[in-house]
Amino acid sequence: MVVKSFEEAHKHWLESHLAARDGKSRERLEKGHAHAEILLLRKVWWPLFQNFDHLHPEYEVRDFIDGVRYLDFAYLRPPFRICFEIDGYTYHVENVTREQFADNEIRQDHLVADFWIVIRFSYDDIKNNPKRCQQVILNILGRLYREHVADVRLTPNEKEVIRIAVRTPRPITAEDVCYYIGCANKSARQMLKGLVEKRMLEPASGGMRRTLSYRTAMEPQLLLYMAG
Repeated sequence: MVVKSFEEAHKHWLESHLAARDGKSRERLEKGHAHAEILLLRKVWWPLFQNFDHLHPEYEVRDFIDGVRYLDFAYLRPPFRICFEIDGYTYHVENVTREQFADNEIRQDHLVADFWIVIRFSYDDIKNNPKRCQQVILNILGRLYREHVADVRLTPNEKEVIRIAVRTPRPITAEDVCYYIGCANKSARQMLKGLVEKRMLEPASGGMRRTLSYRTAMEPQLLLYMAG
């Protein structure tokens, strides 16, 4: 699949979320998804993943007093819910009231109490140190999903299969593995099946009895990070 430009992918992604909303939720997305949020996507998220899968902008949540709050971004990929928040460049503790400061702390406490993982980035870091932000995201997602997969102990050949799957612009086959690694077809199929069981690959074509091709089961950069 040909990778779209950031502008094209972002436009399509945002339009799909706008189409799924109405009323105040749509209005919040139209106004809230602005300069800082787009900068994070452009400089941090897009260079890592080349897609916005599982990422929801201006995500609506209910707090413990039945109020509505919005998260800058929610990454919703079972079994975890991760909130990414941006601390704007105009924000300083001395410029907010005690009530506003307390409300912001309570907001985060409510999310944590509801089993959200909350990650905060400053505007300055997004603008000036995007690679630092990328490393934070990779560390968080890598550790969470590494612990979640069935078994992440990989052999050198399995790591190479993952690299093959990531760099090949189509689903890979046992024949691909045989060609690049130099192994027998039976060994190639066993490795591919094992990586499906470890939730790192998934079937792309074939039937109930036999899978013909395989694709990555998560973001390529995250897979490479987990493979080491």
